[in-house]
Amino acid sequence: MTIRRLSACVCCGPTLASVNRRQILAGGLATLGLSASGLFASGVAAPALAQARPAEARRIDVHHHLVPPFYLAAISEQRSGSSPRPWSPEVSLEEMDRHGVATAIVSIIQPGVWLTAGRDKSRAMAREVNEYGAKMGQDHPGRFGLWAAIPLPDTDGSLAEIAYALDTLHADGIGLMTSYGTQYLGDASFAPVWEELNRRKAVVYTHPQTPDCCRNLVPEVSPSLLEFATDTTRTMTSLLFTGTAARYPDIRWIFSHSGGTAPFLLSRFLQQEKEMKERAARLPNGVLYELKKFYYDTAQGNHKGALAALCALVPNAQILFGSDFPLRSAADEIEGLGAYGFTPEELAAIERDNALRLLPRFRG
Repeated sequence: MTIRRLSACVCCGPTLASVNRRQILAGGLATLGLSASGLFASGVAAPALAQARPAEARRIDVHHHLVPPFYLAAISEQRSGSSPRPWSPEVSLEEMDRHGVATAIVSIIQPGVWLTAGRDKSRAMAREVNEYGAKMGQDHPGRFGLWAAIPLPDTDGSLAEIAYALDTLHADGIGLMTSYGTQYLGDASFAPVWEELNRRKAVVYTHPQTPDCCRNLVPEVSPSLLEFATDTTRTMTSLLFTGTAARYPDIRWIFSHSGGTAPFLLSRFLQQEKEMKERAARLPNGVLYELKKFYYDTAQGNHKGALAALCALVPNAQILFGSDFPLRSAADEIEGLGAYGFTPEELAAIERDNALRLLPRFRG
């Protein structure tokens, strides 16, 4: 049996290469900073000493991934897009301290916990990932929060995991993929999940992946290059034009990568709204009202073109700092935001204050 390890590719960043499980257990986990006995026995790394954040650290990173080896092994056949660098909680902390990040809200990388192995294994994977992420927060108080994974499109399993993640693990919100097979987040079958999250006034973070429709369309180009931003836009349109966003107004949605391509397609959104026969029922306050309510992280959407389009669409108060670590470094994000021309007050809001409205437990 083989699983995957991480290696570097000069042309497209880190990639996955196949290695023997014994090799991973003998040496690969040492590189990741984790022990084989503790990790594979329980799915949770051995307890680490709590690490206080540096006094000058202030940023809150809402787009920061955890990549436990047990998860990377489970998704090796489903994975698309760039692969992260070797990772452990300690690697995240080093990155955070280097770049003034006080707190990172961690979430799983694509494709999420819905596995081809089936419903029961997907439910078990969601639980294992969430307990791992919660333990990171326990071991390092104040440094890590959690966007908990749920096994959509399994609505019963998702409802059970929402209750466990929010009530027992005290996760900060729920982390979703933008699509599940051919289903986007406005799909009617997901209504019981939205009803529960709306009741809880939950924060829901979304992350894109390669949709089933659009794999390997352009030879020698990673699907993540084109499809991730587009899939974010697809799921936003699904939520908007099915009426889901308006129907569940107390869910606080976060979309990755400066909203994907949505800010650039605004005129098309507005035209679609004009042509809708059920506009009054589905968008009673209008599409712009809903778009301005959403939150957007700036991970990989930190260049002037993307920021200008996003800032023209939404107020500064809806923009959040995201690094996309370990796929990208916070240094990229800090450089891009710093070069855009935000005032010091606007930059402080993006890097910390806006997130604190959603996550008040990290004040102080």
